[in-house]
Amino acid sequence: MLVSGAGSNLEALAEAIVVDPDFGAEIALVVSDRPGLPALERAAAAGLHTVVVPWVEYKDRGTFTEAVCTQAEEHGADALVMAGFMRILGPEAIRMFPGRILNIHPSLLPAFPGENAVAHALSHGVKVTGVTVHFVDEKVDHGPIIAQAVVPVLPGDDEASLHMRIQDEEHRLYPRVVKAFAHGRLKQVGRTVVWT
Repeated sequence: MLVSGAGSNLEALAEAIVVDPDFGAEIALVVSDRPGLPALERAAAAGLHTVVVPWVEYKDRGTFTEAVCTQAEEHGADALVMAGFMRILGPEAIRMFPGRILNIHPSLLPAFPGENAVAHALSHGVKVTGVTVHFVDEKVDHGPIIAQAVVPVLPGDDEASLHMRIQDEEHRLYPRVVKAFAHGRLKQVGRTVVWT
């Protein structure tokens, strides 16, 4: 699992794995792009192995991506699950984990890809936004959509209140998707993902 922040999705997935004996997956490793993150503290509290691959120590995206993927492979990871990971992986990741990289994004893609999706939704005056889980391809927040959940934008919402409700949906949706992936129930047909 790849993290860059508070680690709330990491915690939701770790809890889902513990409470569901049929989950079908485990977290082999938690990789962060910098030290001292709350996500690493949450991982340690859950008894998960962690490693920091500092972004600043690599000359370019390619060497950083290879380092992240090599750590994952060395710890027996079969897939990469991005949970608030704020680095864009290079094409090396797609080569090393083809069709096996999942990401979660706080908007209804293809609307508002990239950073600050919640702020962009508010500034555009949308009435609904939400959460998207998708397979990662070589473009940012572009890969085939696996699942989405709608979150209404309420009168008086600010970025913090809307983001909190989006995260509530993330914590419900991501474990369901990761479990389905672990059980081989997600099949890509072009840009469409079919649940079997």
